Amino acid sequence: MSGVPIGAHALLSDCHSAALVTRDGSVDWLCFPRFDSPSVFGRLLDDGAGHWSITPVGEHRTLRGYADQTLVLETTFHTSTGTAVLTDALATGEGNHGHALGQGAPHLLIRGLRGLDGELEFDLHFRPRPEYGLLQPLLSSTEGGVTVRGGAEWLVLSSPVPMELEEGEARARLTVRGGQELWFALHRSTLEQRPARVWSEEEIAARMAGTIESWRSWSKLHQRYEGPWRELVHHSGRVLQGLTFQPSGAIVAAPTTSLPEEVGGERNWDYRYSWVRDASFTMQALWVAACPDEAESFFAFMTTAAAGTLSADRPLQIMYGVGGEHDLSERTLPRLHGWRGSRPVRVGNGAWDQQQIDVYGELLDAAYRLERHIETMDDDMRAFLVALADTAARRCHEPDQGIWEVRGGPRHFTYSKVMCWVALDRAIRLADRLGSADRVPAWTRARDELHATVLSEGWNERVGAFTQYFGGDELDASCLMLPITGFLPATDPRVVATVEAIADRLTDERGLVYRYRAEAGVDGLAGGEGTFLLCTFWLAQALAEAGRVNRAVEVFERAAAYVNDVGLLAEEVDPDSGELLGNFPQAFSHIGLVNAAWAVAQARQRAAL
Repeated sequence: MSGVPIGAHALLSDCHSAALVTRDGSVDWLCFPRFDSPSVFGRLLDDGAGHWSITPVGEHRTLRGYADQTLVLETTFHTSTGTAVLTDALATGEGNHGHALGQGAPHLLIRGLRGLDGELEFDLHFRPRPEYGLLQPLLSSTEGGVTVRGGAEWLVLSSPVPMELEEGEARARLTVRGGQELWFALHRSTLEQRPARVWSEEEIAARMAGTIESWRSWSKLHQRYEGPWRELVHHSGRVLQGLTFQPSGAIVAAPTTSLPEEVGGERNWDYRYSWVRDASFTMQALWVAACPDEAESFFAFMTTAAAGTLSADRPLQIMYGVGGEHDLSERTLPRLHGWRGSRPVRVGNGAWDQQQIDVYGELLDAAYRLERHIETMDDDMRAFLVALADTAARRCHEPDQGIWEVRGGPRHFTYSKVMCWVALDRAIRLADRLGSADRVPAWTRARDELHATVLSEGWNERVGAFTQYFGGDELDASCLMLPITGFLPATDPRVVATVEAIADRLTDERGLVYRYRAEAGVDGLAGGEGTFLLCTFWLAQALAEAGRVNRAVEVFERAAAYVNDVGLLAEEVDPDSGELLGNFPQAFSHIGLVNAAWAVAQARQRAAL
């Protein structure tokens, strides 16, 4: 059973796929060539599903971090006999600079071992298990490395040291001394592609240097935020970029599947897809943490992916594969035991065919915020955005599954109605750019009617707050978005009361915010879940919007304290142990961090006037 803490992993990305590396130097998760491809290394979910470790022999101390302005990982090992650094990266394409980050990525995992002083012994254990551990491939020695054949995978491990092969595994014991460097790489192709090959140490070292330079050139071009928590915000921007699928502009919610919301529970989902909601929020966060130049690619992806699905009788699909795929049917992998026995392990996501009417507002809000960066808004994109507003006006009175994708019955969720209001409000503001002035009167009527409906049906006098759904008594952290979206002023007494109710009644002992009380059974699932870091950042942002800056800072720092040693956040925090839970790293959590930091910066500026 895999039991390495979720927060003990670090992310590698080439803007096509992702790997997770433990503090002991083991790659326990790798999906090639896309984020949603079957894993080659999957020990994250089962001990038998493959890994590649380069670990010091005997007792050692570990210190790690990313090379400045990159997602290239540097792990320093200290033993009684010496010190060495293991440098890991997924290689970017040759000559990548600035916006080109990730173009032509060679699907190459690079690992460099450099002795700093003394000498250290390492054990190298290479155990690929393609298709989520289903296959035990055939390993064969070749000059300069090992070839791997199994299913559709063609893998080549480049190694400067000889390897012993046995039953689908390769092992070596090696020594590295001060001033010495050893370079390893895993190259991937399929049977119909140009075959993967052995890379020389000189080639591997050069590609590592190029990857570092690629990330730094992207950061230099994009990252200009100078407000509070600057380093956290910039790093979150790089994480969000690392979750972007460069060929299409899609953005994944997280690079993993089935990391649980409760240890041993069933709330285990596949997040390796592009949610309309998450991606729209990501674009907004990149406006702060990086720059919005990728907005045009994202909206082009959405326009293409949604083509043919948005019509009078069919709502917008809420999520897509990173290549624009629609059918994301969910299945389970019973052969995998799951992280700490959390079953089932799922591939695909059954929420793909849910109706969520909040997505119209999230897309149109992103389009409004990033309007001046969408230089080529062609007829197709304009028609798409107009259709979003028309559909929001038509469907805003229908029940849906809501932002949290509950698997119980549809309801009239307050947040969903608010986001339909946002869709219409932003479409009205964009009308000139969209060439839709003739629709403004109808959009305005629908917007104003919806506003009145939310005020009368979403507010619960007994609870003293806006509630999760019309007529319900449950609090929901998504109601913190009312002031953030501009639906009501942050100082409106009903908003203030809602924020206080959530802060008092929807938090754990640490002051972290639940998205709702799962034990109330409103989502149709058994068990509970942790507190949500995104929701805690929302609380900080709502407080900042109201000018309560000191309290906003306290809440922000309470949530930001859960970044791991390399600055990454999961989705949730276990309310008992304080351990990170859920898929990792989580785009939504980093989005929340960025937007809350920006809100505090803006509030401080307003206070200084």
